[in-house]
Amino acid sequence: MSGFSQSSVSSQSFRGTIRKWALEEDVASVACMVDLHNVGTFNADTRFKADYLNELEKMLEKVLPHAMLKAKPNLESRIRTLKRVWLIIYDMLRGKNNDFGWDEHRQLVFAEDASHKETGQFKHRSFPYYDQLTAIYAKD
Repeated sequence: MSGFSQSSVSSQSFRGTIRKWALEEDVASVACMVDLHNVGTFNADTRFKADYLNELEKMLEKVLPHAMLKAKPNLESRIRTLKRVWLIIYDMLRGKNNDFGWDEHRQLVFAEDASHKETGQFKHRSFPYYDQLTAIYAKD
């Protein structure tokens, strides 16, 4: 599977162990983040208020009770990774260089000019959370 969540980037280090994020954990986490954003209680401009991680942990406990995802370090680290990847793609698509596009069907970046090296890791790796994270983090 070429999905982003299956990559080695999806692991995080915690006391010497590596945690691999399952696709359903990413999907549930992003869905809960969208729900939190839509409710608006934890919104602060283009980010969340500091205490949103605890609420997100509670939401995920209901959806994925056996995942045992904790606000810190699990959710904090994974959200930071997802946001970093989202920002790279967002900047590529919104930048001055209009050679980049977004393939909705395959959920990945493409370049009009195949010689662009900036697409690098993103032209063969899908990022299915782009639209949801754009709704949360992008300014109107």
